[in-house]
This record gives sequence, C-alpha cells and structure tokens, in this order.
Amino acid sequence: MTLRIHASGLGRALAMALLGATAMVAPPAVAQSMFDDAAGSGMPAMPGTALTATRGVSALAPASQQLGSNPVGDRTPTSNAPATAAPDTDVTIRGTQGGGDQAAATVLADNVLLKGDRTLIAAGGVVVWYQDSRLIASRIIVDGGSGDLTIEGPIHLSRPGADPDDNPILIADSAQLDRELQDGIVNGARLVLNRELQMASRRLERRDQGRITELTDVVASSCQVCASNPTPLWEIRARRITHDAETQRITFDRPQLRAFGIPVAAAPFTVSAPDPTVERQSGFLRPMIRTTSGLGFGVKLPYFQTLGDHADVTLTPYLSVNRTTTLELRYRQAFANGGLEWNGAISRDDIRPGDTRGYFFGAARFDIPRGYRLGVQVQTASDRAYLLDYDITDADRLWSGVSLERVRRDKLVWGRVGNYDSLRDDEDDATSPAQVADVIWRRRLTPAYLGGEAVLEWSAHAHRRPSDAEFVGRDVARGSVGLDWRRSTILPGGVVAAGLAGIDADIYRIGQDSRFDKMVTRVDPQIGVELRWPLATMRGDATHIVEPVVQVLYSPRGRDDDIPNEDSRLIEFDEGNLFSDNRFPGYDMRETGLRANIGATWTRIDPTGWSLGVTGGRVVRAGDADDFDSDSPLGGSRSDWLLATHYDSGTGLAVSNRALFDDSFRASRNELRMGWLRSDLQVSAGYLWIDSSEDEGRAADASELAANIGWQIKEGWWGTAETRYDFVVDRAQQASLQVAYRNECITVETGLSRRFTSSDTVRAETSFDLSVRLGGFGQQQDGAGTVARRSCMR
Repeated sequence: MTLRIHASGLGRALAMALLGATAMVAPPAVAQSMFDDAAGSGMPAMPGTALTATRGVSALAPASQQLGSNPVGDRTPTSNAPATAAPDTDVTIRGTQGGGDQAAATVLADNVLLKGDRTLIAAGGVVVWYQDSRLIASRIIVDGGSGDLTIEGPIHLSRPGADPDDNPILIADSAQLDRELQDGIVNGARLVLNRELQMASRRLERRDQGRITELTDVVASSCQVCASNPTPLWEIRARRITHDAETQRITFDRPQLRAFGIPVAAAPFTVSAPDPTVERQSGFLRPMIRTTSGLGFGVKLPYFQTLGDHADVTLTPYLSVNRTTTLELRYRQAFANGGLEWNGAISRDDIRPGDTRGYFFGAARFDIPRGYRLGVQVQTASDRAYLLDYDITDADRLWSGVSLERVRRDKLVWGRVGNYDSLRDDEDDATSPAQVADVIWRRRLTPAYLGGEAVLEWSAHAHRRPSDAEFVGRDVARGSVGLDWRRSTILPGGVVAAGLAGIDADIYRIGQDSRFDKMVTRVDPQIGVELRWPLATMRGDATHIVEPVVQVLYSPRGRDDDIPNEDSRLIEFDEGNLFSDNRFPGYDMRETGLRANIGATWTRIDPTGWSLGVTGGRVVRAGDADDFDSDSPLGGSRSDWLLATHYDSGTGLAVSNRALFDDSFRASRNELRMGWLRSDLQVSAGYLWIDSSEDEGRAADASELAANIGWQIKEGWWGTAETRYDFVVDRAQQASLQVAYRNECITVETGLSRRFTSSDTVRAETSFDLSVRLGGFGQQQDGAGTVARRSCMR
C-alpha cells in the first residue's frame, strides 16, 4: 500500500540524514585537495602523468613551445596564466523547499499499522521516498509520543536522483534515530562517501543535528573488497573516525595503515584528511621523492593554505641528504576582473657552496575597461643551471614586463614593454637587446569604392643594449605604417583572379653604430596579381581537388644595407608562406623585385575517412634575390623546390613531410612529423634536417630526432617515454621514461630522466621521481589510460 504522511519529522529527517555526510554549503570552484595535487593545486605534474592529462596532444607533435597570442614569437617561457573561477554562491539545502514542514513522504510497505498511541509500524520491504531521498529497510517503528524511530535492517539510505559523485550511501543492520532522522545510534554501519571511500564500523553515532558522524572500531578504504578475498590493497584502521559534514574533514584517532593486511605505518595521535567531496582545503599535499645525480636523494612535502575563497599559498620544503635546503613558494589570488600567480624558490646547496640560489616567476592578468586585457610577467633566476637542477624550465632566455591587448573581429591592439635576461653561456646581456618595446595596431577595412578588403597597420618597436660601446651597443627604434589591399573575382571557366596592392613605410633611429645613419627612412610599394583555378572531380567514390596557383608580384629592387637586420635572420619557407608577398619574419628586411610564386595543391578525400594532400611550388625571380643569402633556399633567381605532403587516416594517424631541394634534388631542409593517437597508444615523433647557414647563425648542420610515446602497458598501467637525439654529434640530448599505475584506490607515479648536454655552467644530470596517492581523500583528476579495477568474479 502507499501512504502519504504529512508529519514534518519523517519527511525532513530523511533528507537531512542523507545530507549529514556532505557539506551544507557549496565549495569554491577552484580545486585543491590534501594528499594530492588535484586540479588547481599548481604543483608540477609528476613524470608519470601523460601529456594528454594536462595539456592535450598535438596531432603532429612534438609541438613547438606555446607562445600564447603574442604577435612576437621570442621563444621565452610564458608563466602559467592565473586560473580563476567564480565561487558558488547559491546554497540549496535539500529537504526544506516546497512546503517546509508540510512536505510529504511516500511509504511503500507490505504492512502498515497505526496504533492508538499514534505509533506507526511499517514492515516488509519498506521503501520511503522523501523528495530525492530513498530509505530501504525491513521494518520502521515511529514512536507516537517522541517521534523517535527504530529502524531494522538491512538499511540502505541514498539519493538515487542526485549526482553519483555527491551521493553518500549509508548501509546498516539497525538504527535508533531521533524524529529528525539525524542524531542517533547506528549498528553494523557502512558509510560510503562519493562512491569512493567506504568506512565500516560496529557502531556509528550521529550528533549535532547530523553534522558529526563518529564511527567506532572502524576500517576505512577506497579499495574494492571481495567476499572471497576481503583483504583490500590498503586500509586504515582506527579506534574512532569522525566525519564533520560542515568542514568536510575526516579525523582518524591513532590510525594504522595496512597494505595487503600487513601494518606498515601507525600514528599515536590524530590525523585529519579531507573527504572525497573536497575540492579545495588547507593541509599537506602528497609528498614527492626526487633523486638527482646533482642533489642526491630528497623529499618534497608541500603544504597548502587557503586564504579565503580568493587566495591561497603553498609552501614546499625540499630537503636532500647533505646536498640542498630549499623552500619553494607559490601564491595565487583571484580578483573580480583577473588573477595573479607568483612562484619562487630559494636554495642553499652543495652544487655552489656558499651561494644563495633561487628563481622567481610571476604572472598577472586583468580585464580592464573597454575590452582591454592587461598582463604582467616577472621572470628572474640566479643562474640557468638552477632552473635545470631543480626541474623548473629548460628555457635559456627570460622576459619580464607589461603587456596590453584588445582583440576584436576587425581590430587588434597589442603592445608590450619589458626586459630580456639571457642565461646562455655565449650571450652577453650587455651586448644583447635587453629593454624591448613593441606596439601594433591593426584594422581590417572594406573600401567603399575599390571594394575588396584592406588591412591597415601601425607599429612601433624599440630596443636598447645596456652597453655604451660602439657597434656592440647599438640601439634601434622603428616606426612603421603599412596598407595591404586585395580584391578577388571569378573569371569565366572558374578561374579566381585577385588584384594585390600595398605600401609599407618605415622610419628608423639608430644609435651607437657609426656604420649606419642615425635616421633612415624607407618606402616599399608593391603591386601584384594572383590566379587560382580550383578543380574538383569524382573518381569512384573519392573526391579529388586540384588547384594551380600563379602569383606575380613587383616592388622596386634594393638591398636594405642601410638598416641593421635585427629581427629577420631566421627564415622559413613552407606551404604556409609559399604564396606570401614577404617571407621575412620581421620588419627590418622585405622581399623586393619582380617575382612569381608558382605552385599547385592536390587533395584526395576518400569516403572511408582518410585524406592525402600534396603541395609543391617555388619562387621565380627576374634577377637574383637582393636580400637573401646565396646559400639560402630562397636565394638566387630561383628558389629551392618546396614539396609538402600531409596524410590523415581519419582514425588517429597523421603523417606530414616537408622538403626543400634544388634542381639537382639536393635537399637543404627536410622535416618529417608523425602522430598516432588512440585511447591506448599516443605516438608523436619528428625528424628535422637543416643545412648550415652562416647568414642565419648556424655554423653546423642540424639533424635531430624528437619522439615521445605513451601507451597502455596493461590495465591500469600507463607508460610514457621521450627522447631527443642529435645525429650531428651522435648522442642523445635527453631521454626519459615514466610509468604510472592507477586503480580505484591508489595512484603510483614514477619517472626516470637523463639530460646529456653539458657546458661550463650546466652539467649532465639524471633524476628519479616517485609519488604515491591514496584514493578517497580529496578530489583527483583523471589520468591517461584505464583504471585497474579489482574483480570479485571467480
């Protein structure tokens, strides 16, 4: 039978009993947990964590270093963008809405008896629903006078309609609870939090209106326990375990840790930890063991301290046996319009006895009025070897300064000013551009009379060398304006014709170098025409697309000998700029003369999902190139041939090859990249060959192989290997191997790496890392690969 009961005690009590094991207010969205470096902790990823778990994988990796949205790609490291999230402010306590004390409960039972003294007895397959709470028991007795409940089991209390990750489950043999179903005694209890951590005890007591749950003679574990083999992988035994639903903390009274049933550690005092629902809470994070050839055996023990919902600080002592004493610090703060994050460390070690070493990296980003974004970055280090010895970054140039940007659909404003700090042995900060400022304003226009599309750009640049010496202390300032226009039309036969025009003007001020005039101006007009003939056909079920392209450009010839080339030394020639009017990456050099960019593309798209594309072409000039070295692939009257091929299987395999070769098929550059992405296999490899070039600063040929692979070794086991090999010197530059094991209750991550390169200030080093995390304490991010789960099936 079905009975609707309007008594306030039972309906409200069922909801509040279920909430007794959860927090009554929503936690802040920024994640942080104790015993773990979960999302938002900012701790470095362990070597066993695959690339996909944190940053994603490029289809054709190894991907180049991310440079953010900065138009200037200077290859300096970018500090972590401060991660912020708005805290939850809406608080909903289930069981109080929709009628309050008059909310109804629904009871299903084989037999229901209401005695004269208002005692209610429900027996036989009792199921009680109140809102989204469900209680299952064999018998319930509600005392008519006091409203206290006697519940006979087996008892099962849950919220089947709630989020499974926020649904505590209480299982018991019997219970004596008050009329609100919050405080009382539960016998033979098993409490499951977040479908992850389970605690079993002979006696469970709830008090303070369901806030405090205390279990006596209790065993806790997040491992699956089978009836045939009841010994879990690990368990914590304690005389008492107390769970505070308001603070979301679990306190163990004199706990003992067992592995495979064997005691391995014990504490003669109380130990606290967050429950599985915690995203951010003060406490110790998981320790990390780090052993290196330079610093020896060491341990990191980070402590995380919240400073309200808007800020936190992490202190990490790093100690090694007689080798280093280090304190690392990270501070984060969120504001209504942005956030900031500062990271630093200070060390005294045996590598440089008597010296105090350290580093400081920081970043802040704020949204300011009118759609602008303000950024601040600070990077400094005592020496490059410190950054490598302590596994911070392998960057050899640092940048500190301020940036400002605003991006709209048709307008870009970007600028930054700052200081470069070189950590390279072969670079002198006094004679390298240190203080650098850049500003770019770009607008896309649609001329009313000419039609087509135009881009107007204003830019300014200045850099200063600290040295006051002639020549080596040269300082340069530049102002530029450029206008590019393009209009396309379709001719008979499907030929796409485009007219091109543009003009660029610059003014330079050059100081401390008598080889150049102090003031130099330059104007470069350019006109051109482009013809494309896209053709498509079907052969069988496959689609073939062919597009020949001819682009003819003219600008007055001339060499820019009166301007120092500071920003256009490294030149790329690929399918991305084959049909470009200027292949110099900066402003100091521009292509001139009469020239034609000629090429064609062919693409095959198969109905089964795979595709193949080929692009080929070259640059033909009326005379030898004025601004390219004769040995450059773009030098002479005819450039090298470019041939690029791309293959995509449609199932995760991608292969790309790009080659430059002359008329005698002698290759000057070749780049091969391959990526294969599956759920159980992630392969990323690249091979690069580049001829030496004095004009581009390469005294020797470059021939390198870079590869990394992640694979599912077996269920729960994920391995990652990475290497970079230099064929010119015939030795590896670096190599690493990481292995991670994850099951439902434990995560073990370990990694071994070797850096082979060395110099006067940097030496080769081998390092080993190890970290262990017990599941069930705080939230944990998912890693790559599968999770091994214990099977109870025979």
